[in-house]
Amino acid sequence: MSIVLKERPIFILGTERTGTTLLMAALGCHPRIGIPEVGWLFPRIYPWRHTYGDLNEIGNFRTMVDEMLFGLIDPLWSMSMNPMTAVDEIVSMAQERSFAGVYAAMHQRYLQEVNKPRWGHKTPSNLYFVPQILDCFPNAQFIYITRDGRDTAVTSMRSAFGAANIFGAAHIWDLANSFVKPFRAAYPSTVWMDVRYEELCREPERVFRGICEFLEEEYSPQMLTFHATRIGIQRGKQRDHAPLGEPVSEKYVGIYRRFLSVYEQEVYATIAGKTHLDAGYDLDYDPIEIPASEMALMNEWEGRIRAARLDGPGGHIVFESYRDWLVEQRLLRKARGIWSDADDPKEFPVGHPDEDIIVGYRSSKKWRDHFSIKRRYTR
Repeated sequence: MSIVLKERPIFILGTERTGTTLLMAALGCHPRIGIPEVGWLFPRIYPWRHTYGDLNEIGNFRTMVDEMLFGLIDPLWSMSMNPMTAVDEIVSMAQERSFAGVYAAMHQRYLQEVNKPRWGHKTPSNLYFVPQILDCFPNAQFIYITRDGRDTAVTSMRSAFGAANIFGAAHIWDLANSFVKPFRAAYPSTVWMDVRYEELCREPERVFRGICEFLEEEYSPQMLTFHATRIGIQRGKQRDHAPLGEPVSEKYVGIYRRFLSVYEQEVYATIAGKTHLDAGYDLDYDPIEIPASEMALMNEWEGRIRAARLDGPGGHIVFESYRDWLVEQRLLRKARGIWSDADDPKEFPVGHPDEDIIVGYRSSKKWRDHFSIKRRYTR
């Protein structure tokens, strides 16, 4: 079911560690645009919406609202909502009983909180759901930010929730940027805009003026004050998001030269080199021959280390546990007869080799189970 909004919704896309949060914080400073914290609703809920049963039944619809509303990283997006009546509030605001209806209602409620007319959203894995987003919101606009994959790899590997090694970092960057390539040809310039992280850092005002022109909004210098906002201050205190606590600069451009070894750059070139060159970046080193056994080992270490970091400092064990809880709830609804295998359309990304990455898992179930990582989410 589709919802055409009076104010076109804005979706910020890009693989993690490329500047999506910077765009989210900056555009959220525009006097007309309200952007809440990350949601992960399309990757986590949309492909499994059939598991809620007939949404015309109020009980089923309330279950979907509850799981979408209370599964946010930032609880209730820090809105002044009473948790006891929050589901009732969103149910009453929904234009229709559908995923899109809940999604739009949540964002409209956020706009009431910040007193702005137009909403946007940023979740990195939304890049895998552009056609689905357009099915829900036909007049949506997309801003895709690209960053040198080697710098992206550095920030990913040095974070508490990113890739464990250069193999994983290169694969994720290549997967995302290969995936969106057809969209550039499929969607007109009124729907899709590309932004380069390096240009944003060097000439922030020029780039933001271009973004505002794309969005048909007046440019506002307030966008450059994101580091003084609640999101900027909160994120800036975190080791993995420290740049959000300071103005835009070139400080993080070219950091791969300091942190990546020659061999790591060769591995990166082997895995992501073609996509990297297609994106307009140069390589310092050429691809090399890597034995299949070595690739398999790097892949295994990627999985093992990601799992081990989950409950370490800065790990995402609570949010990861919520995803596990969601899967359990689907199975419980199935046991109660709310849905059956016959109802399962097996929509993307179900069965995709990188389903875990696309959905946003920080670690695969295989390795979480192997290390007996304990869940830390209960309701």
